[in-house]
Amino acid sequence: MKPKAIVVGSGIAGLASALRLAKKNCEVQVFESSPHAGGKIHSFSNTGFRFDFGPSLFTMPHLVDELFELFDIDPKSKFEYLKKDVICNYFWDDGTRFSAPADEQKFIEQAATTFSTNKKTLGNYLKQNGIKYDLTAPIFLNKSLHSWRTYLSIPTLRTLFQSHKLDLSSTLDKVNKKHFSNPKLIQLFNRYATYNGSSPYATSGIMSMIPHLEMSLGTYFPKGGMHEISQSLYRLALEVGVNFNFNEPVLKINHDEKQVLGVTTSTAAYQADMVVSNMDIFSTFKKLIPQANQPKRILRQERSSSAIIFYWGIDRSFPDLDLHNIFFSNDYKSEFDCIFKKHKLHNDPTIYINITSKEKKDDAPNGCENWFVMINTPHDAGQNWPELLNQSRANIIRKLNHVLHIDIEKHIVIEDTNDPIQIERLTGSHLGSLYGTSSNSTLSTFLRHSNFSCQFENLFFCGGSVHPGGGIPLCLLSAKIATDQIKSHA
Repeated sequence: MKPKAIVVGSGIAGLASALRLAKKNCEVQVFESSPHAGGKIHSFSNTGFRFDFGPSLFTMPHLVDELFELFDIDPKSKFEYLKKDVICNYFWDDGTRFSAPADEQKFIEQAATTFSTNKKTLGNYLKQNGIKYDLTAPIFLNKSLHSWRTYLSIPTLRTLFQSHKLDLSSTLDKVNKKHFSNPKLIQLFNRYATYNGSSPYATSGIMSMIPHLEMSLGTYFPKGGMHEISQSLYRLALEVGVNFNFNEPVLKINHDEKQVLGVTTSTAAYQADMVVSNMDIFSTFKKLIPQANQPKRILRQERSSSAIIFYWGIDRSFPDLDLHNIFFSNDYKSEFDCIFKKHKLHNDPTIYINITSKEKKDDAPNGCENWFVMINTPHDAGQNWPELLNQSRANIIRKLNHVLHIDIEKHIVIEDTNDPIQIERLTGSHLGSLYGTSSNSTLSTFLRHSNFSCQFENLFFCGGSVHPGGGIPLCLLSAKIATDQIKSHA
């Protein structure tokens, strides 16, 4: 008889875990509180405009491909994507603009001109980022940091001997200032701290390896939009026999002293030989296993940033904009101080605009565009979010009008919104934080909660709130690390 596995939550990590458990010949059942699979990666439509609800950046697509390959399926027959030639368009209030090429050599040449920076300096910086990635990926991204076996491996020893190259004791901002003097170029590279919901003035300098992922490995757009990532995996899961229970939240993980026994949902109790939780780690412990030993230090860690998002249907097109666009704040340091120290919104926020209709024309009516407009915010700490929505809307419109020389409000024909309260309600992310805990220190960068339980031998964890972190690639890797702890059953 096949062992029974239950997955709590069908976010991208939950879907990946379900597939990997099915490959290990488990009978897999997924319980999801919402009516759909995908977690934050889903979409909605409004009057002819389609919007991706959450994540908008797609890197490392091979991590999706390999889930199809597990079952000897050609990924291209089920899931297609294209590589972008431009990473992002950057805008500053003084009129400076920079369209960042995905090709590393072109980036060096064009950035050197735009930011009056030496090509060799840029090249050396990017080379060092690649070295950081090569040193850390084999252990940090692909292995459990909570297993002694990881530390006895040759890759780990090699990394430890060269740890001086990782800039662990510096912040990302200090690393970037060590290489560059142009404040705009420093700001451009500082912004990668937001990829894990952190501040460049606090997170470890090792985060400078993130640009390497975009320039050396590429950025991509899934045909069908970001929603297609989760839906293609959902369809694959159905194909290989995974069962899904939607609109059935898990209320409790049942356990004795050493093992989990199954789950109790809003409908019934189910037995299982193992459980994988894709629920936020804070909520998993506080709501599902409150009697278990609580990892107090981790549960007390600072939460990552959250977001306010406006989904705008725009009745005209903007040739100067691309899929990814960033309008920078004039005072980046003050913006992050507001988010993480004051738990407030900055009056001059950095604005990110994602426009999928640039690639998928039917995401907006002819001659129109679908704008996903986001600013970073603190997590929910009791702020007046309706008031902050109005405040941020006014600040965003004022900034866009100044930079684009237009009255953008005249062109907004439909509008939906999202904020930390709604993010927590719809996705279960504690306090609306997008990435679980922040990485605003060296230890928090590396010591997220493990992918397995130290108390229960058959309980595992995946998703953005545990090792190795948030974002689609790391969530997919968390599923691999978690299920690698489980033996295959022939």
